[in-house]
Amino acid sequence: MQRYLLTFIFMLFFSLPVFSEKITTIPRTKDPPAIDGVIDEEAWRSALKFSGFKTYQPDFDKDPSYKTEAYMTYDSENIYFALRCFDSESEKIKAAVSKRDAIFQDDYVGIVLDTFNDMQSGFGFLMNPFGIQGDGIMDINGNLIESHDMVWYSKGQIDEKGFSVECRIPLKSIRFPSSKTVTMRVIFFRSLTRLSEQSSFPPLSPEGGFLIQAQAVQVSDLKYKRVIEVLPAVTHSSRFAHSEGELKSEESETEVSLTGKIGLTSDLTLDAAYNPDFSQVESDAGQIDINLRYDLFFSEKRPFFLEGNELFDFAGNVENAPLIAVVHTRRIISPFFGLKLTGKIGQKNTLAALFARDNLQNDEVDKHPDFAIFRNKYALKEDSYVGGFYAGKEYGNGFNRVIGMDGRFRLSKTSLASFHLFGAYTRDQKSEGTNKDHALALNYSYNTRKWMVDLGYQDISQDFQVDTGFLMRTGIRRLTAVAMYQIRPKSKFFQRIEPLYWSFHLYDTFDELFETFNLVALRFHLPRSTMIRFNAFFGNEVYAGERFNVRGGDFEARSQITKQLFLYVFIRQMESIYYDPDDPYQGYGNRSLVSIDYQPLEKLSFSLSATYNDFFRKSDKTKIYDYAILRSRNTYQVNKYLFLRAIFEYNFYYDRLTTDALISFTYIPGTVLHVGYGSAFQKLQWDGRDYVRNDRFLETNRGFFFKVSYLWRF
Repeated sequence: MQRYLLTFIFMLFFSLPVFSEKITTIPRTKDPPAIDGVIDEEAWRSALKFSGFKTYQPDFDKDPSYKTEAYMTYDSENIYFALRCFDSESEKIKAAVSKRDAIFQDDYVGIVLDTFNDMQSGFGFLMNPFGIQGDGIMDINGNLIESHDMVWYSKGQIDEKGFSVECRIPLKSIRFPSSKTVTMRVIFFRSLTRLSEQSSFPPLSPEGGFLIQAQAVQVSDLKYKRVIEVLPAVTHSSRFAHSEGELKSEESETEVSLTGKIGLTSDLTLDAAYNPDFSQVESDAGQIDINLRYDLFFSEKRPFFLEGNELFDFAGNVENAPLIAVVHTRRIISPFFGLKLTGKIGQKNTLAALFARDNLQNDEVDKHPDFAIFRNKYALKEDSYVGGFYAGKEYGNGFNRVIGMDGRFRLSKTSLASFHLFGAYTRDQKSEGTNKDHALALNYSYNTRKWMVDLGYQDISQDFQVDTGFLMRTGIRRLTAVAMYQIRPKSKFFQRIEPLYWSFHLYDTFDELFETFNLVALRFHLPRSTMIRFNAFFGNEVYAGERFNVRGGDFEARSQITKQLFLYVFIRQMESIYYDPDDPYQGYGNRSLVSIDYQPLEKLSFSLSATYNDFFRKSDKTKIYDYAILRSRNTYQVNKYLFLRAIFEYNFYYDRLTTDALISFTYIPGTVLHVGYGSAFQKLQWDGRDYVRNDRFLETNRGFFFKVSYLWRF
């Protein structure tokens, strides 16, 4: 199999297409513009102007409703951008004064900058009409990974003609090749909420990768200053818990952490952290945590791990694939030091390396397991690549080491092929032998203006283990197929209609049984960022040696109903399984989620969500459980740096109420001040011997935390 796979890669490499393009030279400015949201300086009059924006949503290559102009210039230490967005109904422009990365329900503009011209990724800079920032990394699939924060400066303003924004991006905040003349790629885009319209320059087509279609530009004599950052942080927390009828101090600690960054070259960075600050400003939102076949997945929120985390994504996966991640850094629970190396070596090689030693004081086997991770991607023609992985955990006398490779190959403007192949070598504490297992996936996708087709195959052996990642199921061989047809009627109401079929057929190697799943969907896209979707599905699932029915239907809708009000609704009714490994049985139930975001003022927003789930045994229609969570999130943004927030969450299943209050000040990423307070209440009382049920709430837990950090840049 390895011989055939290498032959396949070799043939694809030499069959990849090559496209010629024109490179535009960007004029250099002698007088940098003031970043005030007003495009009136001489620097902009001499800058390169980009116009001719075309839509890519809801359709491709159409004239947008309103004109957009973009400008680009630079000096030796910064790159400058400005966008002028015309709108004859400026009073309807959707904008809020919010914290960073919270602008995606607003109108916004953005720039994607592929500084290496390798079409593998790009820095993303987004601004709403007030200049509030969103940023991240645009990955090879055109998705913005918001976890990457950069230091840059922006401002915007709304006027009678629409709005305008300006930004300055220091070269110290990005990576770029070290050469006299640098070719980059740039895309400008604009999102207009009330019209469900997105436009870009250069015009984007579904036939070809997102970054392939970017405009090539050339700049010269960029001045590289070695990036040196030091980020000290102090965090204090106090926790109280109810015990024997009293709220008693449980723990109080003050921790000092130090994180540092040094630019080894203009495109390679080393990060180090001692007792790294991983305190979270906001706890994870509540999820339904009963009757689960798999562990709940919680996203990474810790700053040290977030930057560069997108480099650990891999090719070959399809929707709902069991192997979600080879590297899921929340598996590293409480490290007391870490090292990270990310960036480029030469034009083609992108690497990411991570080492962390965990600190598990209550672990009887190994208090300090080690995690070592290495990832390399070698860029091929266009947006194709091949890559390698090593992800290992050393734990006492045992270990888990995953080694493998992945690749993505553009066969044509419309077709992609991708794969991954991982081998896992695992030894537990009591065994002297080593288990050797594998995970293989192949994928083919085809995209045009009308059609989207995706075909895939996965093979995961029974004992495949990845202690550094997130894996939901082993012992499977699975074929998947997705097909969607896009209809664009001549209607102002129905912008796009999408019938879709998704199916997989799986062989469970543990129980030697087949299972299947089929979904038929109809999705409508309407103005005001509205999407309505109807799903019907039927199939079965193998569990504990039996096959159970999985069938039903659901409804999903979201809409920016007014400038102030956003609504999301999800309702599902289905047959499903009670996941008891000793006594599973067929059941049925309902799931629903309703959320409302209300913004009465530019600085004030309220969010309310309700989650509900119930389950009935089918044989006698007995209700086994119902589970509901109500969550309210309320924010007052004093200015773009300072906000006040209160969160209330009630879990009806546990009769538990939690409250969290936060004052947060962020000047730039890294320079922050947070003060938080939280409490938990349950319907209990102390009867002198034990805690018993009661109709009144008792404060069972209380917590306070304070965090301050300051980013020094040299």
